[in-house]
Amino acid sequence: MTFTTRPTLRGTFGMVSSTHWLASQSAMGVLERGGNAFDAAVAAGFVLHVVEPHLNGPAGEVPAILATADDPTPRVLCGQGPAPAGATVAHFRSLGLDLVPGSGPLAAVVPGAVDAWLLLLRDHGTRSLAEVLEPAIGYAAAGHPLVGAAGQTVERVRSLFTEHWPTSAELWLRHGRAPAAGEMVTNPAYARTLRRLVDAAGAAGADRVAQIEAARRAWREGFVADAIDRFSRLPFRDSSGRSHAGLVTGADLAGWSATWEEPVTLDWRGHTVAKTGFWGQGPVLLQTLSVLDALDDPRALDPSTVDGIHAQAEALKLAFADREAWYGDTGETPAALLSPAYARARATLIGARASTALRPGSPAGAPPRLPAHLHAHAARRAGPQDPSTGEPTVRADGVTRGDTCHVDVVDRWGNIISATPSGGWLQSSPTIPELGFPLGSRLQMCWLEEGLASTLTPGRRPRTTLSPTLVLRDGEPVLACGTPGGDQQDQWQLLFLLRHLVGGQELQEAIDAPAWHTTSLPASFYPREVEPGVLVVEDRLDPDVLAALGARGHTVRRSDPWSLGRLCAVARDPRTGVLSAAANPRGAQGYATGR
Repeated sequence: MTFTTRPTLRGTFGMVSSTHWLASQSAMGVLERGGNAFDAAVAAGFVLHVVEPHLNGPAGEVPAILATADDPTPRVLCGQGPAPAGATVAHFRSLGLDLVPGSGPLAAVVPGAVDAWLLLLRDHGTRSLAEVLEPAIGYAAAGHPLVGAAGQTVERVRSLFTEHWPTSAELWLRHGRAPAAGEMVTNPAYARTLRRLVDAAGAAGADRVAQIEAARRAWREGFVADAIDRFSRLPFRDSSGRSHAGLVTGADLAGWSATWEEPVTLDWRGHTVAKTGFWGQGPVLLQTLSVLDALDDPRALDPSTVDGIHAQAEALKLAFADREAWYGDTGETPAALLSPAYARARATLIGARASTALRPGSPAGAPPRLPAHLHAHAARRAGPQDPSTGEPTVRADGVTRGDTCHVDVVDRWGNIISATPSGGWLQSSPTIPELGFPLGSRLQMCWLEEGLASTLTPGRRPRTTLSPTLVLRDGEPVLACGTPGGDQQDQWQLLFLLRHLVGGQELQEAIDAPAWHTTSLPASFYPREVEPGVLVVEDRLDPDVLAALGARGHTVRRSDPWSLGRLCAVARDPRTGVLSAAANPRGAQGYATGR
C-alpha cells in the first residue's frame, strides 16, 4: 500500500475539496441542509473571500467549469471581468508606462467574482442568497483564526500600507502590527456589504431568482458600484513607484455581467478534458497533452522519471510559447493550435537536451508575434523567488505572483463544479473602506503594445492564468480539479492528470507525489520576466533523476520537499455513484470533506 498524507475520501452523499478547511466545511454544511453542488460552491466562494483574503477577494475574478445532473455537457462560467472603458494603451503610455503596474488602482479590471457566483446561484442553485452567504457573513463579523500566510503577506507590505495605503493599514494593522497566525480577525465592513446584498434580495419579494437579481443590481449598479467609482478616482502608489488613479467606473460595472460559454475540449486517451477558452491559459494543458501523445512514447507520460519530466517540461515550454503568441480575448485564436497535425509538428522540436528558447509555432501557416518586451529582455532572468505552495510571493510594493484559491464540489445527484477564484488580494490595491475589500490587479496580464493577442483593449478580458478543469469519460463527468499557482496551474494539473488517468494513482496519491514545474516561459505577472531553462523541483525527487535532468541541460532548482502545488480534486464513478475527494497537504491548509 502506498503511503499518503491523508486518505482519498469516498462516499455517496457529497464531496468538497478546497484550499481552506473553513470553506470546505461551509460548503459541506450547505450540502447537508439539502443544497446542491452549486449552492455549496457559492457558499465556499464567499467564505474564501474572508478566510483567504491574500489569495482572492470580492473584486477579483472566478472562472468555473461545471456539468449538471440533468445535462452532463460541460459549461464554462466566465467571472473574469474585462478592461474598463478608459484602459487604453494610449492612456498608459501617456503616464510614461511600458508595462501595466502589478499593483494599485490602475491595474484593476471590472470586478467579476461576485456577479459570477450570483449568476451560478441563480441559474443552477436551489437555496436563497441569505442561506449561502450566512457562513461568510458569520466569519467576517464574528471573526476567524487567520492563516499564517495571510499575516505574513500583510507583514511584507506593511510599509506600503502605513506610508501609502492608509485604508488597508486601518483594516490589517489594527494593533500596529500584522495579525499573527491563528489570531481572530474580523472584517466588519465586508460583513455589512454582504448583509446589504441580502437586504436588497429580501426587498425583492419571495421569488428566489428576483432576489438574486436584486442583489446583482445592488452590486453592479447600486451601493457597491458607487463606492468603487468614487474610490477608483483617487491616486495611490503602485508598483511603478508613482501614484496613479484607477480607471474602473460605475458605468463599467453596470455594463458588464458574468456569462456562460462553451469550453475548449480535447479527447485524450479515453477521456475528454474541458478547459476555458483561449482568453485563459487553460488550453496550454490541452496542447501539452496533445504533444505528449504525438511523441508516441509511453516513457513521456511518467512525471517521476528523467524521460517523462524532460518530455513534459519541453512540451510545456512549447505550449506556453504559443500562449504568449496566440492566446487572448480576440475571438481569433487559430483552431489549428489543437489539431493533431500541429501537435505532431511541435513534437518534432523536442530533442534530447533542454531548450532555453521561446519557440511559438505557426498554426495554419500564420506567423507568430511576440511582445517586443520579451525581445528587449531576452537575456534578463527573473530574480530568485520562493516557489511556494501557492501561498503569496509578494514584494514590498504589493506585486504578487500566483495567489489564488480553488474549490471543487460534487453532489449525490451528479452535479459537479471546478472553480478557481483569485484576484482582489488584500495586497493588490488599497482597501475601499466602506466595502471592506480592494480592487484587483489582473490588468497586469495585458501588454501595452498594439497588435498582440493580449494587447490591452477596453472591454476585453486579460489573458488570465486561472484554469479549472473538468474531465469526462464516455460523455459523463468523472473528475473536477484545479490548483492555485499562476503560470504553474496547468503544469501541476498536468502531473496530477498523468498520474491519475494514465498511472492509475488514487486522487490523494497523485496529489502527494513530488511536484515540479518549469519557469522557462514569459511570466504572466509584473514585471513579466523569464528564467530560461529553469526547472523547479521538490527535492523529494530521486537524486539520480535530478542529476540526469541537469545533464540534459535543465537548470535544476531544488525547492523544499513539500512546497509545490495546492491541488484539489473531486471525482464521481458514474457506474456506481461512488464519490471521492482529496486535497493538498502542502501548507497545511487545503481540506477535503464528504460522506
